[in-house]
Amino acid sequence: MILHDFISYDVLRVIWWALLGGLLIAFALTDGFDMGVGALLPFVARTDVERRIVINTVGPVWEGNQVWFILGGGAIFAAFPPLYAVSFSGFYLAMFVILAALIVRPVAFKYRSKRDGARWRETWDWALFAGGAVPALIFGVAVGNVLQGVPFELTPDLFSRYEGAYYAKFIGLLNPFALLAGAVSLAMLITHGAAWLVLKTDGIVAQRARRIGTVTGFLTMAGYGLAGLWLAVGIKGYALADAAVSNGPSNPLYSEVLRTGSWLSAYSERPWIAIAPVLGFLGMGMALHGMQQGGGGRSLLWSKLGIFGAISSVGLTMFPFILPSSINPRSSLTVWDSSSSHQTLFVMLVATAIFLPIILAYTAWVYKVLWGKVTEADVTDSDSAY
Repeated sequence: MILHDFISYDVLRVIWWALLGGLLIAFALTDGFDMGVGALLPFVARTDVERRIVINTVGPVWEGNQVWFILGGGAIFAAFPPLYAVSFSGFYLAMFVILAALIVRPVAFKYRSKRDGARWRETWDWALFAGGAVPALIFGVAVGNVLQGVPFELTPDLFSRYEGAYYAKFIGLLNPFALLAGAVSLAMLITHGAAWLVLKTDGIVAQRARRIGTVTGFLTMAGYGLAGLWLAVGIKGYALADAAVSNGPSNPLYSEVLRTGSWLSAYSERPWIAIAPVLGFLGMGMALHGMQQGGGGRSLLWSKLGIFGAISSVGLTMFPFILPSSINPRSSLTVWDSSSSHQTLFVMLVATAIFLPIILAYTAWVYKVLWGKVTEADVTDSDSAY
């Protein structure tokens, strides 16, 4: 027996779908509060010392947190190559904007305090704001477009073809539902960042973060509920016309896909997935309660649960679809027909089983070493502070 036959092809596909979702959720849970803090920076910190305190709450950890984004991109490339090719070509300009914002962010961290000029530092502060707010917004916009279907089709030789020029496709991404999803994403990560600041700072900075986080938390819950209602009554879902061939070849054109009904029909077919949106609302609601009570640690843990539930609800609602096509539903990519080979998925799983625990252990150790609040003395008396 070949080694990879110990785990069947269909099971490996589901495992990698879950791992990919887990990596993206891990990115939102960790780098999400970095982005939220960046988006909050101009509003919770008024003086230079206050802004340095805010920056130094995430300065030591943002690089490690961003690794989850790189791992997620690598997992898409290796486990679901058609998804990587189709999505990155279709969202080319959007991804360029995200990467530009993420590139500006480390430069701002490194250069912001190299000079004492007020204008110099303020410029880099706004760069940090853009590095947090822009990706948070565009990631949500992308999710909103995926739920509606992306305007691509596959040729008989499996090349992807999009409608319109690049700039037209980018403008097309900014439709009302996608903008709502982007606003929910931004508000959710700002709330997450506020919970982090309540945990890591004291005084006026924590008070401002608590006030803003309370507002954005309510907006997150309201926007999430509105998006669910819109998805139920205003956006058609996708379904396979026949029973899925879960261990067949990776060729989406072999499947017949219908665009009919609602995405939320998945909840009648698999009622257990309702736990995801419940966790989304519960986590965010308890995060708000925690911030109102002044508990930064509890708020952060609850906001993590809320983010986990919200993102999970998207993946579970769409399963087995991962990138539906709005102009040719037959070209839609699913878990069953857009993965790498059986052997590739198995070898990757073995490597992941070895290295992922090491990454998790190292990350936990870093957070343990760097635990505690950031004070004015920490940034004024240390030569290594940002």
